Amino acid sequence: MTTLLALAPGYFANVGRGVGAILLYALIGLLLMLLGFYAIDLTTPGKLNRMVRAGLPNSVIVTAAGMVSMAFIVVIAIWGASGDLAEGLLSALIFGLVGIVAQVAAVRLLEWVTGIDIGSALAAPDVKPQVFVVAAAHLALGLVVAVAIL
Repeated sequence: MTTLLALAPGYFANVGRGVGAILLYALIGLLLMLLGFYAIDLTTPGKLNRMVRAGLPNSVIVTAAGMVSMAFIVVIAIWGASGDLAEGLLSALIFGLVGIVAQVAAVRLLEWVTGIDIGSALAAPDVKPQVFVVAAAHLALGLVVAVAIL
């Protein structure tokens, strides 16, 4: 009789642990992304989630950049997590939360220093050039914070 597939002992246990870790990190990532969105929403003039649903282009641009920047932070927080699974999950959560706070605060500070009235820009029905500065700030600061986590 020929063996078609030979698996090492404990193979399925290892796969099960890996799948479990993926699901737990995905859950932490989703939680941090949602918290990141609400941090941006709470610190931005106007109700950002309503403006996005209404299709206001500036709100969509800034929100998309904010979400990508939050993803940078979350991904690096997860990637940099070491130790056993529980320690890794806790490290990813802590670094992700601190990173989100730092990134949101830095973007709000940049808007204040540059004098950008982000509230009126987000509510405008046409694309405003200053939202690209804010979107770039989200992306750039998200990268800076992400690398700082390492």
